[in-house]
Amino acid sequence: MSFADLIAAMTTAAADGRGAGVAACFTPDGVYHDVFYGDFQGPEAITDLIENHFHRDAEAFRWDVHNPANTGDVGYARYTFSYRSKLAGCEGRRGAFEGVAICQLKNGLIADYSEIANAATGLRMIGFEADGVAKFIDGEAAHLMTRDEMAAHRG
Repeated sequence: MSFADLIAAMTTAAADGRGAGVAACFTPDGVYHDVFYGDFQGPEAITDLIENHFHRDAEAFRWDVHNPANTGDVGYARYTFSYRSKLAGCEGRRGAFEGVAICQLKNGLIADYSEIANAATGLRMIGFEADGVAKFIDGEAAHLMTRDEMAAHRG
């Protein structure tokens, strides 16, 4: 399966709420690093992410993949993503954002999925106040600085 087909299968399954379908796109020890919910490793955890987090907090997902490309062992895809919130106080509001998926590939599957996402736009669109958006951005900044490739950028 090409990377374009693999990322399309993963994002379609996620939007549809098919956790096992998402997990099937990953290696058995694969990790999904979600911008909102954190890290989920292995098929059971990835299924849980989709079925008990994504679809608990939102519905009517749309996840469109644009310009997928890969280098053989790394796949990249720009995406646009939207959902209708089910969060208390934000019910029924549609949030949208864009991002880039970065997939470490192994044996034709995703070994590691991470993303760079402009998710603050979606939070604001569903009604998060400035302090809630700032809290999210603070968490993103803290996570960024823990990554190995950021070592030279600290201090």
